[in-house]
Amino acid sequence: MKEIKAFVHRTRVADIVKALREEGYRNISVVDVRGLLSSLDSGEDNYSVELGDKVTSEIKLEVVCEDSEAMAAVDLICTQGAAGLALSGWVYMVEVERSWPIGRNF
Repeated sequence: MKEIKAFVHRTRVADIVKALREEGYRNISVVDVRGLLSSLDSGEDNYSVELGDKVTSEIKLEVVCEDSEAMAAVDLICTQGAAGLALSGWVYMVEVERSWPIGRNF
C-alpha cells in the first residue's frame, strides 16, 4: 500500500477530492495547515508569530491506496491541483508497511 500526501491550495481541494472519489478512492483525509507555498491571493496569507514570517493557508491531503492505484492518484492530484502558478504544491508518496482496521471485527 501507498500513502500519498499532497500540499495544495485550499481553492483546489474540493475539485481534487471530488475527482478522487469519482475514481473510487475512499481513504482520504483533509487537514488545514500553514505552509510556505506562494499565495494565490491575500486571503491565503497569514502571519506566524512562531516563525516570525508570512505563511500560507494550505491543505494537506492524504490518500491511502493500493500500490497499483498510486500513480493514477498522483496524476489526478497534480492535474486537479494546478492553480495557475509555476509551482502549485507538492505531492509525496511513501510505503505503508501495514494497516489495521479500528473496530470490533478485526
